[in-house]
Amino acid sequence: MAKFFIDHHGCAKNQTDGELIAGFLQDSGYEYTSNPQEADYIIINSCGFIESAKKESLDAVYSIRKQFPNKKLILTGCLAERYPKVLEESMPELDGIFGNGDLSKFPEYLKACSKSKTLKAAVYEQKGICEGKRPYLFNFSGSAYVKITEGCSNNCSFCAIPLIRGPVRSRPVNNIIKEIKGLVQKGVSEINLIGQDLAAFTLDKKSAADWDQKHSPLAYLLSKISLVEGDFIIRCLYIHPDHFNTDILDVYKKDKRFVPYFDIPFQNGDDTIIKAMNRVGPVKKYVQLIKTIRKELPDAVIRTTFMTGFPGETEESFNNTKAFINAIEPDWSGCFAFSREDDTPAYSFKNRVPVKIAKERAACLEQLQSQITAERMKKYISKKFEVLVEEIISSAADDGEGLALARAWFQAPDVDGCIVVRYDLDDDLQSQQVKPGNIIKVVCLAATGVDLDCRFVKLVKALKNSSLEFIEKS
Repeated sequence: MAKFFIDHHGCAKNQTDGELIAGFLQDSGYEYTSNPQEADYIIINSCGFIESAKKESLDAVYSIRKQFPNKKLILTGCLAERYPKVLEESMPELDGIFGNGDLSKFPEYLKACSKSKTLKAAVYEQKGICEGKRPYLFNFSGSAYVKITEGCSNNCSFCAIPLIRGPVRSRPVNNIIKEIKGLVQKGVSEINLIGQDLAAFTLDKKSAADWDQKHSPLAYLLSKISLVEGDFIIRCLYIHPDHFNTDILDVYKKDKRFVPYFDIPFQNGDDTIIKAMNRVGPVKKYVQLIKTIRKELPDAVIRTTFMTGFPGETEESFNNTKAFINAIEPDWSGCFAFSREDDTPAYSFKNRVPVKIAKERAACLEQLQSQITAERMKKYISKKFEVLVEEIISSAADDGEGLALARAWFQAPDVDGCIVVRYDLDDDLQSQQVKPGNIIKVVCLAATGVDLDCRFVKLVKALKNSSLEFIEKS
């Protein structure tokens, strides 16, 4: 039986594509291996969002080809979708190039690659949303992503996502509910809803007939998810600030399994730049949005993203962004310098900001956010709360203290700080209970920058055995 290995790059949405590919391959008789040395096929699931991400994916191709000269090497994901012909002509290192359209055709393409010596890229039309089994979740145990939309129609002037993944499409509500039920029944404790913009979610015909139009389609979906029985939490990621559906806050109030964590990518804090980005704003409205969320849900946690160096960004513009960050005090924030992307409107914008200055400004915002986050983390000191254990980092110590890494509800996978859990190695019960995928209660001892130092209190929920296989991303 031929074996395959997947090398992951990019966002959570790309990750779910990789999980679908793995499911389709398994159904077609291929076997997944976490060891690339055992694989007959190495699949690089690439990112094509910004220049640094593209470089990372290309570097992976060169590195893997050098390390495994005789393996079949297939590039898939966003980079493959965006530049199929260029890659076909310029990268002899690859044995195949497959976009991110109809993923169900991947096994058929892999079979063709194994027989042919002539590289032909395969890119399929972006329509609908690919669905299928996901027997492998490339996550830490107990956590899963569920994609509810694909593509984007916001057309921000800097963003290539619409070019790569096409216009926004939404999954049928019943399909989403069925997937969540299946994951919960198999022991998943944390469901993260993802899409380029969850606020753009629209209803299928069957659900629309049952829809009270006083509420947004997203609120309708969340209300249906709230009917799913089980002990789990739901986190909504990526909601565009211009379209944020405040009616979803009522669902959060009624069902505490919806954790009040909101990822709202503001991108900038200057009205002129926001408009140049083809966004609405204004900043005053964004500040009010955060005030509304925190008023309705006092424990709300805000994550956002900022871009520096967008064409036309002056020192005054940048200072306005800093003022905006200070005004909303996000709990978490990421920052990246503007990347000039082919075929986007901003590619030809004048008054470009030197890369050095853009990076310096990004570093400045990161430092500012670190200070805000460190201060906001202090509120958890001496508090008890539940966390999902991700990995054991020390199970042998002279002082008898074990260490594990975990996350609380206010920390999303991969992007936020973490919980360091201390537990007693000499206590066999504790050693058995502090395991990846388990939910445990901890007490916070101290805040150390963006992380929290905690001690184990008790087991809340053990990860049950299921047909799902959790695999930490390569």
